[in-house]
Amino acid sequence: MGEPSTLLPTDSALITRWQGGDHGAASQLVERHAAAVARFVASLGVRDEVEELVQDAFVRAFDAIGSFRAEAQFRTWLFTIAKRLVLDRRRHDRRRRDDVELDEGVAAPIGDPLDGLVASEGADRVRVALATLSPLQRQVFVLRVTDGLPYEEIAELVGSTAGSCRVHYHNAVKLLRARVDTDGL
Repeated sequence: MGEPSTLLPTDSALITRWQGGDHGAASQLVERHAAAVARFVASLGVRDEVEELVQDAFVRAFDAIGSFRAEAQFRTWLFTIAKRLVLDRRRHDRRRRDDVELDEGVAAPIGDPLDGLVASEGADRVRVALATLSPLQRQVFVLRVTDGLPYEEIAELVGSTAGSCRVHYHNAVKLLRARVDTDGL
């Protein structure tokens, strides 16, 4: 026979296996995409409930797997679900607030999971510089840099065009360079 294949199954193959009753396939999909979904959720400004939102995104995805279009990327579909969950959570939280409170997006995050990884002063400056970007620029930048998504998929996620996302990305890079240079990095 030959050597065992070291190729990983595609997302489509894992989805088919999961639909056929292979629960291990669902676990593989979660392992493959959970970190990227968590980064995406954090790029939307979520600090405290990232893990919960990631879990909810997978639950919704698996519940609605029949509506998944195979021509789309599974990860992009997960990002879309996660974005809707974040927006729903924000709407719900706004309705629950009676008094005006400090916006959590402005307050310094407490217990940020990245704190242990980015303890250096340079990393803190980059984080500050990232915070100066518009939310859309930050989303496009994070999706492009950390997840390596093509502009077409980013456009689908943020509700824009690929050309516009290119412009947002390049403007974000330009602003970050200017900010980092000004701060003496």
